[in-house]
Amino acid sequence: MRISRDKLNKLAHTVADTLAEIDECEFREDRNTIRQEARKALEKLLLEETKLDAAARLKIASQRKIIVEGSQEWDILYRKYYNDEVKKLGL
Repeated sequence: MRISRDKLNKLAHTVADTLAEIDECEFREDRNTIRQEARKALEKLLLEETKLDAAARLKIASQRKIIVEGSQEWDILYRKYYNDEVKKLGL
């Protein structure tokens, strides 16, 4: 799923602000650096999710039988293949 740049920045700000509110959390860098690192981590996660999605869809498309997206069979296969890809990453 694609998230706009503005939404990604908003999420990164929320992460940095939430961490700043935790008493046990002490920043070794300024808040902007924390926000930028949070944004990079979120971008990396979203990129990985996109790859997992594409791999699951490719496996479904490679079936002999045409499986219509949105059907119950497609949904079941998508979840199975998506979870298989996640397991390959060790998550």
